[in-house]
Amino acid sequence: MNILLLGSGGREHALAWKIKQSKKLNKLYIAPGNAGTALCGTNVSIDLNDFEKIKSFVLEENISMLIVGPETPLVEGIHDFFLADKTIQHIPVIGPQKAGAMLEGSKDFSKKFMLKHGIPTAAYKTFTKSQLRDGVVFINSLEPPYVLKADGLAAGKGVIITENQGEAVQILNYMLADAMFGEASSKVVIEEYLNGIELSVFVATDGNSYKILPVAKDYKRIGEGDSGPNTGGMGSVSHVPFADKAFMQKVEQKIVIPTINGLKNDGIPYKGFIFIGLMNVKGEPYVIEYNARLGDPETETVIPRIKSDIIDLFEGIANGNLAEKEIVFDERTAVCVMLVANGYPEAYEKGKLIKNLDNVTDSIVFHAGTKTDTNGNIITNGGRVIAITSFGNTIEEAKTISLKNAEIIDFEGKYYRKDIGKDLVI
Repeated sequence: MNILLLGSGGREHALAWKIKQSKKLNKLYIAPGNAGTALCGTNVSIDLNDFEKIKSFVLEENISMLIVGPETPLVEGIHDFFLADKTIQHIPVIGPQKAGAMLEGSKDFSKKFMLKHGIPTAAYKTFTKSQLRDGVVFINSLEPPYVLKADGLAAGKGVIITENQGEAVQILNYMLADAMFGEASSKVVIEEYLNGIELSVFVATDGNSYKILPVAKDYKRIGEGDSGPNTGGMGSVSHVPFADKAFMQKVEQKIVIPTINGLKNDGIPYKGFIFIGLMNVKGEPYVIEYNARLGDPETETVIPRIKSDIIDLFEGIANGNLAEKEIVFDERTAVCVMLVANGYPEAYEKGKLIKNLDNVTDSIVFHAGTKTDTNGNIITNGGRVIAITSFGNTIEEAKTISLKNAEIIDFEGKYYRKDIGKDLVI
C-alpha cells in the first residue's frame, strides 16, 4: 500500500514512525514533512491546501490512502474534494469531511452540538462585533477566571484565560473590534471557567463504531508549574493516573457515545479521529473542546503505546469495519518532553544547528520543527523543535530518561520544561 501523510510536525513524525513499521506498507510519502519524517519515508514539497496538486501526486504515485494530520485541510474540505472527484473518490481519506471538521473549525458550532446532544460542557454565550456590549455585560455577570475563545482556527492560540475582569473586556475588544485573530475571532465564545484537571481522550471512528485510544495529558504553558503564556504544548504523559476505569466509563457513557450518536443523528459522516479535550471536575468529565484530528504533543505519547498495526486501524476506519479490529496497547507509561526555540511562543529564531541527535539512547526522537539544510545538517525550523518520548514503568522513570536526552540534544537557545508529569505523581 502506498500512503500519503499530510503535515510537518511532531504528530506527523510519530504517525510516520508508526506507519513505517506496518507490513502492509509499500511506500510512504509525507507532504511537506520535516527532517524526521524523511527517515520514515519520502518528503514531498506540496502545500497542504493545494488540493489540485495533492490530487495530481496521488494519481501519479498510485496512492492507496490519504492520512490528514493537521486541522486546516480538513476544515477546508479535503475529504469532500476527494469524494467529489471521480478519479480519486475511491481513495480513502482518514479525517472527517468538512461538516464533521466543524467540531474543531467553529467553537460555537461545537458548543451547540454538545448542548443539543446532552454532552456535559461549560455554560457559554457567543458574541459578534455588533454584540460587543452584550459580551461585556456577560463578562461582568461571571466569576473569574474568564475564558474567551476565538470561534475559528487560530493555530492553537485562540483561547485566552484571565483572572482580571478589565483585561477580559479589553481582550474581547481586541478579538472582536480589532480582529486579534483575523476571521477566526469574528465570533467569540465566552465560557464559564471549569476548575479541574485537563486530559485528552482520542477516539478513532468509522462513523458507527469507535475505539478509544490511550488517554494522555498535555502541558500547554511555557513555564514550569504551568506558568506563562499558552503554547502548542510543552510535553505530554500517557497513562493518566486519575483516568481510571470508573472515570473512563463516565467518559465513554456521557461523552464518547453521545458524540458518535450525535454525529450520526445529525447526518454528519465521520471517518477519522476525534480529539476530546476534557476537564475532570471533582470526578466528572466535561468537554472543553473537540479537535477533528490527533492532538500534538499527545500523539507523541499515544501513538508509541499502540503495539498493533496502525494501517489495520486506518483500514477499519476507511472500510467501516473498525469494530472488528483489535488494537493492542503497551501498558507502560510514556512521557514526552518538548524542546523549543528561544522566545517561543512569541517571536523565535530558526536555522540553529541541532547537535547530538545520534547520541540519544532509550528514547524516541520525534522532529516537530526541523529541516535539513543544503549541507545536510539538521536545523531548527519552528517554535517547537524536538519531542523526546521515553517509556517507563512509572511517570518518574519515563520522565528521567526523556530529561537525560533533553540535556544531550543541543541547539542554541534550547528550552524545555523539567516538570512534565510532576502534577500526576502522588
